[in-house]
Amino acid sequence: MIQTIDLTGRTHTTAELLAAVPRATAATAEAGEAAARIIAEVRAGGEAALRAQAAAFDRVEGHALRVPQSHIDEALAALEPGVRAALEAVIVRVREASAAQVPAPAVTEFGPGARVIQRWQPVRRVGMYVPGGKAVYPSSVVMSVVPAQVAGVESIAITSPPQANEGGRVHPTILAAAGLLGVTEVYAMGGAGAIGAFAYGVADLGLEPVDVVTGPGNNFVAAAKRLVSGVVGIDAEAGATEILVLADEGADARLVAVDLISQAEHDEQAGAVLVTPSRALADAVVAALPALVASTRHSARVTEALAGPQSAIVLVDDLDAGIAFSNAYAPEHLEVVTADAAAVAARTTSAGAIFVGPYAPVSLGDYLAGSNHVLPTGGQARYGSGLGAHTFLRPQQLIEYDRTALQAVAEKIVALADAEALPAHGEAVQARFAANATESTSKGS
Repeated sequence: MIQTIDLTGRTHTTAELLAAVPRATAATAEAGEAAARIIAEVRAGGEAALRAQAAAFDRVEGHALRVPQSHIDEALAALEPGVRAALEAVIVRVREASAAQVPAPAVTEFGPGARVIQRWQPVRRVGMYVPGGKAVYPSSVVMSVVPAQVAGVESIAITSPPQANEGGRVHPTILAAAGLLGVTEVYAMGGAGAIGAFAYGVADLGLEPVDVVTGPGNNFVAAAKRLVSGVVGIDAEAGATEILVLADEGADARLVAVDLISQAEHDEQAGAVLVTPSRALADAVVAALPALVASTRHSARVTEALAGPQSAIVLVDDLDAGIAFSNAYAPEHLEVVTADAAAVAARTTSAGAIFVGPYAPVSLGDYLAGSNHVLPTGGQARYGSGLGAHTFLRPQQLIEYDRTALQAVAEKIVALADAEALPAHGEAVQARFAANATESTSKGS
């Protein structure tokens, strides 16, 4: 059901660990080719291309691409009270945690009349992708929208695939979540085409290009975000989900198995990895999986995900080797289930989010931990981070020097300008102290 990778017996270099990481590379390459074609179709064909893609991929025709406000209002009114209460609790927790991510403005004084002001400026417009294929993710609406609102983004648009069994509408729970958050610009578009529409705009729909595209999705959505990066900003290539459980002999094999299954149920390309120095634990997890998989609702999907090249049980010599492998893998979700889990977690450097101890499963982070569940996949956690208020903020520096402060550093500026063979740089400073410049510049000092 799941492969075993045995790394015991010798020390491995970082390059060797990276080579040993289980990934579905073929599927990722195929997704990139398809996403490029789909984005090109949207750029050339606009609304017509989006409708053709909806017919091909979502089995939907004739639907409203721009969701009417009445659909949002109806969905919110019909939202089951228990689900509404849960979403409202998520909103409160994510808003509080996101607020902690907003840096305070700072002023650095170098002397009288010489200062640099550091401020954090929000982007103007954001497009947020909310998956709606194999599962429905109102929680992702909250995880995406709330940090942007906290950051001060003034224009927020959401897109989610149209649902054939909802008459081509976006799933009502997603619409209700948008309504709870006051988002009124919602589109019924899915997959790579939706990412292309946000990046380049669709004049037929009055859809203006955005500055940043965010949100999780499948491998096609992740590939599309990679392709439009540079045209717009992206949070990360949040593709098919991943979980890596780092566990020792004291871990409960059944809980490890159900946690692997909990992420494998997302998608056939989901990655589920156990890293352990305990062969006894590995054997117990392998023994527990068949019955647990058979009893879960999406057993066929889970079976395929666990059997894929992206899933594995990795045997290591000790926890040090396990930590090294985890840091090379850089999982989206890392669960640490070991003795002194907090100390082990402190030594992990690369993960989208780290869940410490047996009572912090990934499912907690998916919903109500207060942390964000839009996280980097495919090893990007080695250099990237999850979605947060910081995703929508740009640090900007304001430089304020008066005449005296500039004059104090003028000689050094000229020296550096001459050393770099850029004399006009120095001359631009010297010109401010020429006799005929004194009156005009003093007015602005």
